[in-house]
Amino acid sequence: MGKRQKEQYTITVNASDIVITSPDKPVWPEKGIAKLEYLHYLSFIAPYILPFLKERTLTVIRYPHGVQGERFYQKNCPEYAPTFVETFLEEDIHYCICSNLETLLWLGNQLALEMHIPFRRTRTSFPSEIVMDLDPPSRSDFGLAVEASLIIKEVCDSLRLVPYVKTSGNKGMQVYIPIPDHSFTFVEARMFTSFLADYLINKEPDYFTTERLKKKRGQKCYIDFIQHAEGKTIIAPYSARGNSDALVATPVYWHEVNSSLRPELFTVDSLKTRIKSKGDPFSSFWETKTTQPFQHVLHVLKERRHLQ
Repeated sequence: MGKRQKEQYTITVNASDIVITSPDKPVWPEKGIAKLEYLHYLSFIAPYILPFLKERTLTVIRYPHGVQGERFYQKNCPEYAPTFVETFLEEDIHYCICSNLETLLWLGNQLALEMHIPFRRTRTSFPSEIVMDLDPPSRSDFGLAVEASLIIKEVCDSLRLVPYVKTSGNKGMQVYIPIPDHSFTFVEARMFTSFLADYLINKEPDYFTTERLKKKRGQKCYIDFIQHAEGKTIIAPYSARGNSDALVATPVYWHEVNSSLRPELFTVDSLKTRIKSKGDPFSSFWETKTTQPFQHVLHVLKERRHLQ
């Protein structure tokens, strides 16, 4: 990547210089992953993660001393950011916009491990996709998220919608339904997420809940349909997580969603091999956005509500 000089060196990406500091700093010590390996991961994963980060206000969680040290959330782009880092002012916050490799690597050098994005791009009030967040009580209950995602897949299939799914990189899963740009409001999207949540709970009341208070959920999987809203964020596809085992929020194929699926399968040090051998399960995501028949689904839901 460049000539090392003691504890820092400089690389050039798209004519921009990026200073890499402390390349040997342990980031995930239990996995033996240092900062330089994380930067290599970001460089490889850039073509797959950048389309989701592009033109979106970014909230990152930084771990300046690795995952075993303190962490902090960062929304405001720091004043010392290089000039190639694009920003966007929204509600008095100068957010970073990560639309290119040089910004991604600069963030990586800052040990921004988790990258959380809103459901819409800048300069629009319309969501870019609908996301259902499936949150079981613990990682050992991950099977509940698998079951919920498969039921959502059945519903989407019956409605001729094309869903995508990823692990959260922690203990749950998220189902994505891409929708045409600038076409549907968050209120309209909520009609669909609410419908899905009600369907899941009516079908399997012993397994799923929309109870917001954790202490009242018991061992049920929380169907967080409220998360998809203006001002909320979700972990970006292919973002690393700040847990000790270096998990990644990883898109998976639907045929992989079964009792054998585990979040521990997808880590910073294994994703390169996975993508080289299996490709990107979200590769058709952007094309699907243009053909998704969500208007028909919304019409049916509105008619259903009117009849009630």
